[in-house]
Amino acid sequence: MMRIYMAPSLTSPKILSIAAVARKVQNLRSNGMLIVTTNGTFDLLHPGHVHSLIEAKKHGDVLIVGVNSDASVRRYKGKLRPIVPAKERAFMVSALECVDYVFIFSSDTPDPWIKKVRPDIHVKGSDRSLAEITEGAIVASYGGKVKLIRHTGRHSTTRQIERIVSAYRDKKPESK
Repeated sequence: MMRIYMAPSLTSPKILSIAAVARKVQNLRSNGMLIVTTNGTFDLLHPGHVHSLIEAKKHGDVLIVGVNSDASVRRYKGKLRPIVPAKERAFMVSALECVDYVFIFSSDTPDPWIKKVRPDIHVKGSDRSLAEITEGAIVASYGGKVKLIRHTGRHSTTRQIERIVSAYRDKKPESK
């Protein structure tokens, strides 16, 4: 019997559109659930990302994660990023146990989706101050709170990329 390789599906019931997330939040909130959001690029997922998501989940009942689109990452981090496409990044984030829902957003800031989702708690890493978190004013406007979680400082996608480039810069491809 011949086996045909099928590429894995990069879908998950946890990955929703922003409109579906907003509807889901209304239902969850009516059931007394505390809604927590965070966002990021999550390019080359590393232990710092996982740590921050686990910590974010501790602030409420439901953790919803916004993943920057490829275009927004390029505008923010430069034309060589992201390394991993948005659908793949969203899929990896959705696979984490602490994450309840994921969506991809294309805006340069989280402001537009914060206005739609209206999280009770919005979590960011302490590598920024509260004053630098532009969405803080929107969250505060409806009575939500922004919480900072300790940034490990040990992990960085940029440093991972630099290590990979440095390690393979002078290597010739090996054939097998």
